[in-house]
Amino acid sequence: MINAKTVALHTLGCKLNFSETSTMGRLLEKDGFQTTSFEEVADIYVINTCSVTDNADKECRQLVRRVHRKAPEAMVVITGCYAQLKPEEVAAIQGVDLVLGAAEKFKIHQHVRNLLDGDTTKIHSCEIDDVTGFTSSYSLTDRTRTFMKIQEGCDYNCSYCTIPMARGRSRSQKIEEVLKEINYIVSQGVKEIVFTGINLGDFGRDGHGDKTDEDFFKLLQALEHHNGAPRYRISSIEPNLLSDDIIRLVAQSSKVMPHFHIPLQSGSNKILGLMRRRYRRELYQQKVEMIKELIPHCGIGVDVITGFPGETEEDFMETYSFLSSLNVSYFHVFTYSERANTVALDIEPIVPMHERHNRTKMLRALSFRKTKNFEREHAGTTRKVLFEGMHHNGMMEGYTDNYIKVSVPFNEELTNQIVDWELK
Repeated sequence: MINAKTVALHTLGCKLNFSETSTMGRLLEKDGFQTTSFEEVADIYVINTCSVTDNADKECRQLVRRVHRKAPEAMVVITGCYAQLKPEEVAAIQGVDLVLGAAEKFKIHQHVRNLLDGDTTKIHSCEIDDVTGFTSSYSLTDRTRTFMKIQEGCDYNCSYCTIPMARGRSRSQKIEEVLKEINYIVSQGVKEIVFTGINLGDFGRDGHGDKTDEDFFKLLQALEHHNGAPRYRISSIEPNLLSDDIIRLVAQSSKVMPHFHIPLQSGSNKILGLMRRRYRRELYQQKVEMIKELIPHCGIGVDVITGFPGETEEDFMETYSFLSSLNVSYFHVFTYSERANTVALDIEPIVPMHERHNRTKMLRALSFRKTKNFEREHAGTTRKVLFEGMHHNGMMEGYTDNYIKVSVPFNEELTNQIVDWELK
């Protein structure tokens, strides 16, 4: 389109946010806008925010400043979790023109048109309890791997988490619609679909607190009989929702990858109680042991939080020892960050920030050793690798079915191909 307005989009936070940003980009393109790189000068910049940590809020503000140094006449639109949780605070950031809450982000093309036509309404939002619908989202910027949102919201209310306030109640897509969407995604050349959600294992809720007759296990069963993508991957699943049936299905499946990412958050039952998590370390250990018994080569990732209020040195070392003993592959370590309106703010004593960071460093070092051990265990074995088309200084990367990264000299013929590869 001649003289089409250019829009640059940027994602902060999780893969689910990434899938939603990609969907917003397609909605804008369909309405006649031209999308461009966030590093380029554009007419409109869209920042899809996270608000899991204080750093994510700061990063949003820094990005707005950076945009206006580069393109002072540009319009800036903020959406995502930060925009839903603190719309007035976001609107007060110098240079922000439009703030879209959870119910409005997929009407972004309409709101941007209205903004260009002179609408001066800065905030479009509503109470999160009023957000009960599900809007499908998926990324298509990389043919190799698509992140597909099939579940949204969370009913768990962990004591440190703002996500239920930003995303609303648990709700999900119908299995029939998931399969239809997979058909389209696969028609675009995608070889691997990564299922994402806020609480993926809670798939099958209706947004009003009730369960439907569908669940995540039934979805996985449907995939086994569906001529869709060659590879499916589960992004993250709570240990109490990772049923034995799901583990057994993955053990027998040629489609669902032998890779689980299971949030732990703490290896101390005392801290898990303060966090209001719905399991104890003994259940977590049972799940890991069952996975390794049925799928010895399975990759297992762990989420863990350091420095939660009330976490003593003894509690932390309990977590450290527990993780040391587990047969897992890597950790994602998060330093606890105070979030407004959460129960955790009332828990004492507060762990000093320098101690939080020290604990984070210790766990990241342990994670590095776990990853290297997992890679050494598989050296000399042959696994199927899906290679990506990205060019990194003459190299390209791919992932095995069990999530070991493989880096090789760039070869165009390997792009988006699943190859039997001997690991070194």
